This record gives sequence, C-alpha cells and structure tokens, in this order.
Amino acid sequence: MSGSGPYTGETTAEKGWFKTTHWSAVLDARGNDTTQADAALANLCQSYWFPIYTYIRRLGRSPEDAQDLTQEFLARLLEKEYLKAVYPERGKFRSFLLMVLKRFLANEHDRANRQKRGGGQEMLSLNAKDTEAWYQRELVDD
Repeated sequence: MSGSGPYTGETTAEKGWFKTTHWSAVLDARGNDTTQADAALANLCQSYWFPIYTYIRRLGRSPEDAQDLTQEFLARLLEKEYLKAVYPERGKFRSFLLMVLKRFLANEHDRANRQKRGGGQEMLSLNAKDTEAWYQRELVDD
C-alpha cells in the first residue's frame, strides 16, 4: 500500500480537507474570557490553515499567492470578528467558513482586477485653457 489514503493515520486537516469542528471550540473562540478565546482562536486557525491553503491551491493559485491569501483570510476573519455571526443552529462551521472564504476570494479577485480611474478609456482634460483651444478649432455653423 502507498503512504497516503484513508488508512495512513493522516487527519482530514492534514489531507487538506475541512474537518468537523466541535461547536464548543467555536463558541470558546468567540467567548468573553480572552485567555480561553485566544487559545481557541489559535487552535481554530492552526486547524484550518492547511485546508484553506489547499482549497485555494486547488483553485489554481500559486503556492505564494495561496499562502498570502490564507494568511489574509484568517487575519480578516479575526479582525472583522466573523465568528460572532456563527451559531450552531445555522449549520456546520465548515460550511460557514467555506462561504466566507469564497466571498473573500471573490472580493480579492475583484480588487486585483479592478481597473483604475477611467476604466481604460482615454482621458479628456477639462483644463480651461485646453477647452478654449478645442472650442476655437470647432467648425462654426452659420
């Protein structure tokens, strides 16, 4: 038998899959006890870093881009306190995480591909001096 597969002792997280998370860990991560919450957040980030990275790589991103996007996603997840919007009765944590990740990736794609001012169109100066010269070149219709 080869060294990979369901019988090698690898966890689902090590294989790059989103594992089932106990809701108590998620609820601890958003709790009021900062020591316990920080430890739970660190555990969640550690548990999900590789599955998130793997998901992004499977979308065709380079290793460097996938690492950067994974780090940015987890930082944003913590910064925006998205875990406060998670409740067990709404479904699985991994479903929530994937939904938020897909939205994050779509927003990052839009931001990276956004055209700057003018949208690729030739800019027309509205300078008064140029406007008068332009006016003087126009044909006069009697």
